[in-house]
Amino acid sequence: MRAFVTGATGFVGSHLVEALLDRGAEVACLVRDPAKSARLFPTLAPQTVIGDLSNERALRDGMEGADVIFHLAGITAARSPEEFFAVNDRATRRVLDCATRAAPGLDRFVYVSSLAAAGPTVRGRALTEADPARPVSAYGAAKLAAENAVREGALPWTVLRPPAVYGPRDVELLRLFKFARWGIAPVFGDGRQELTAIHVRDLVEAMQAVVAATGAAGGTYFATYAEVVTAETLVRQIHSAVRAAVGKPDDEGGAPWVLRLPHWATRAFLTVSGTAARLTGRATVLSPDKGDELLAESWSCSPAALERDTGWRASTPYAEGLAETARWYHEHGLL
Repeated sequence: MRAFVTGATGFVGSHLVEALLDRGAEVACLVRDPAKSARLFPTLAPQTVIGDLSNERALRDGMEGADVIFHLAGITAARSPEEFFAVNDRATRRVLDCATRAAPGLDRFVYVSSLAAAGPTVRGRALTEADPARPVSAYGAAKLAAENAVREGALPWTVLRPPAVYGPRDVELLRLFKFARWGIAPVFGDGRQELTAIHVRDLVEAMQAVVAATGAAGGTYFATYAEVVTAETLVRQIHSAVRAAVGKPDDEGGAPWVLRLPHWATRAFLTVSGTAARLTGRATVLSPDKGDELLAESWSCSPAALERDTGWRASTPYAEGLAETARWYHEHGLL
């Protein structure tokens, strides 16, 4: 199998490339920084095509002869809603257009979207693929627009919507692990927000599973743990994992301080953070637009359809995955 991967040097993409190479696939990667690619893949090395999502020549060169395209590249932080749409939507359309011309015999175009494209739900009711999409942020709306472009195209496709993804190399949830190192477990609102998540290793296996399953072509799926946890439960588990990683077991008097940020404080913080980023020209995740996401009742979804159509099932329990992640952060001097 020959695969082309965008976002190959990112958190999820680097794990995907490693897994594909380990299985003997021929892998071409679109990369902006070849030195970073060399650091990430020091032994089994993919073919690197230097460029970004705006470079159609690089896209076509990398896609030539591909059996599968995994499109992961995108942004989670931006300076404006327009920037989200420019990168997550319009650039995806460019990738699709190049693929249609450069890889006419493609077996599958796998687009890794986000639960944000579907939007939140209410406590006690995990989303399914039958629920209408109702994104509450510009990020989610841009990912949904890109999904629609994939569905409307001429290529055989599958869309995956993971919730929060964690594991070694992640920088988004690293903040929670650092807070835990200080004994703090922050939650937005009262901590009862419901969540599903997925370990990066399980997500990578899901991406490969949808390619192997012919019945998954033309499907949109939530790739997630089935287990739903509350935000407070999750940060407490992170705290336990961090203490174990640094050699301070919970039975030595290490209960975390659960810092509950009320809705008004959360929105005030996001307003200040977003204003500061705008004035300095920085991209940020923490903008006022993020408030409806952070304060939603539930970000839970069901993996039932993906399990049914592919036989895939997430196999990394929260405790095991969080412990592995905390150890990796500690070993790399991040805690």
